[in-house]
Amino acid sequence: MEQSRLADRTPRALHRFAVLSACVTFFLIFVGGLVTSTGSALAVPDWPLAFGKLIPSWQGGIRFEFGHRLVAATVVVLTLALMLWASRAEPRGWVRRLAYIAFGLVIFQAVLGGITVLFELPLLIAVTHAATAQAFVCLMVSIALVTNPNWEDAPRREEPPARIPLATLAIVTTAIIYVQILIGALMRHLGAGLVIPDFPLSFGHLIPPYINEYIGINFAHRCGAVVVTTMVLWTVIRVLRVHTNNTPLRHSALLLLLLLAMQISLGALTIWTGRAVIPTTAHVLVGAGVLATTLTIAIRASHLLAPSNRAARSHARAMEAITSHGVTA
Repeated sequence: MEQSRLADRTPRALHRFAVLSACVTFFLIFVGGLVTSTGSALAVPDWPLAFGKLIPSWQGGIRFEFGHRLVAATVVVLTLALMLWASRAEPRGWVRRLAYIAFGLVIFQAVLGGITVLFELPLLIAVTHAATAQAFVCLMVSIALVTNPNWEDAPRREEPPARIPLATLAIVTTAIIYVQILIGALMRHLGAGLVIPDFPLSFGHLIPPYINEYIGINFAHRCGAVVVTTMVLWTVIRVLRVHTNNTPLRHSALLLLLLLAMQISLGALTIWTGRAVIPTTAHVLVGAGVLATTLTIAIRASHLLAPSNRAARSHARAMEAITSHGVTA
C-alpha cells in the first residue's frame, strides 16, 4: 500500500523543474520590462528573424529586444518539457491539463509578441501581450505550487465563520491586482507614465485639476493602487489574525506584505527618477510578484481550509427538530 501511495505522488524532480520554469518566467517578465523601459520594443524590426539573421549584432536596444526573444524561447522550451514530463509522470489529470494549457498559452504569447513587432506596437495587441504574460505567470506559479509531492497530504482545517471566506477574499484581490496591472500596461504603452509629474499629489492636488485621456489613465492607475493596497492589507490582516498558526498561509502573507511595500516604493521612485530604467522595470517585476503571491494565498486557502460546518450543523438540527415535531404530531 505504501508503494501504491508513493506511486500516486508527483515526482519531486518534476516539482523542482516546475519551480525552475516559474523562476525563469519571472526573469522573462523582468527582461520584457527592460524592453519597454528602454524603448527597445522595435529595435529589431522583423520576426521571427532579427535583421534577417538568427543572431544580430549586439548593440544599442538590440541587446534588450533580442535578449528578450532568447529568454522567451527558453521559457517555451521549458514549458514544452514540463508539459511532456507531466503527461508521463503526473498522476492527476487536472494538473496535466494545467501543463497543456500553459504550453498553449506560451505559444499564443509568442505569436502575440511577433504580431506586436510586425505591426509596430498596436496598442490593443501590446496590452494583450502584457495581459497574457501575467496570466502565464499565474499558471506557472500554480503548477509549481500543486506539483509539490506533499500537496495532497496537507491536512484541511475548518475555517472560522466569516462573511467572506479567505479564499474568496484572496481571489477577489487577485482579480483586482490583475486589472491594476493591465491599467499599468495601458499607461506604459500610451507613454503616460510621467504625464502627472509629481507624487503622491497630482499637479499639487489630490485630484488633477484638468484631465485628458493620458492624465485619466495615469490617475486611474494611482487610484487602483489605493484599492489594491486596501485589498492586500485586508487579506494579510485576515491571515495574520485568524490563520497565524497556518505556516504556509502566514509565510505567503508576510511575503505579500513585503512585496506590497516594495511595489509602492518602486512606484514612487519611478516618478521621482523620471522613469529610470531599474526602478521602472523592477516595478513591473514586483507587480507580477504581488499578483502571484496573492494567487498563492487563494490557492492555499482553497486547499487547506474547509468551510465552517456551523451553518450545516444548525441546518441539520433545524431539520431534525421539524422531523421530530412531525412524528410527534
